[in-house]
Amino acid sequence: MKENKYDDPVFFAQYNRMNRSLTGLDGAGEWHVFKEMLPDLRSKDVLDLGCGLGWHCRYAIENGAESVTGIDISEKMLAKAKEINNLEGISYKRMALEDAEFSAGSFDVVLSSLALHYTPEYEVLVRNIYHWLRPGGHLVFSVEHPVFTAEGRQDWLYEGTKKSYWPVDRYFIEGERNAVFLGENVIKYHRTLTTYLGDLLKHGFSIQEIQEPKPDEKMLAEIPEMQDELRRPMMLLVSAVRSSR
Repeated sequence: MKENKYDDPVFFAQYNRMNRSLTGLDGAGEWHVFKEMLPDLRSKDVLDLGCGLGWHCRYAIENGAESVTGIDISEKMLAKAKEINNLEGISYKRMALEDAEFSAGSFDVVLSSLALHYTPEYEVLVRNIYHWLRPGGHLVFSVEHPVFTAEGRQDWLYEGTKKSYWPVDRYFIEGERNAVFLGENVIKYHRTLTTYLGDLLKHGFSIQEIQEPKPDEKMLAEIPEMQDELRRPMMLLVSAVRSSR
């Protein structure tokens, strides 16, 4: 399934009102952790899977990357990316993650921010990424945490208006979940931590770092609702390296 909610005008307008859309990477609660997991990007060829508005593409070029290829299924996302993040060295291409094809050894770094939980073909994509990377190349990605995706609805259980707790159910039953995001039904795919990490190991990657990021102190102080992000993990960040063979 290749869902593309982001080309729906109402949904896209909602997305563009999010803090991470308006202010870029500094508006993303996980960015202060994600950026520290990235390798040295100088003179590297970089692929961004699910590039969205192109903020990570901009960061890579501004930090010395030789070239950046950003792919996304959304025509509206890419049009906006070309408007606000169209730096020399960045190439945007419209395609689904499942349809991406690149020659062996095309990239030094593959990154992906909150996109891989939208594909039902994670293991296939891991195998493809291994093929696209040069020996010793880096993969760094973020996904919604399995604790966050397991039950499916992605909302708290309430006592009146008070957030009582975050439900975790059907954890070991992987697959499609119908979640509500920005007021719309969105198809996502739940996977266990074992699957996310085990498929990397099975296909020749070594895992370098795993993080379950919390918002930084500034965000916690300035945005009161961010305190709820300390009650359960929302994101999983992984850094892995392709074997040197």
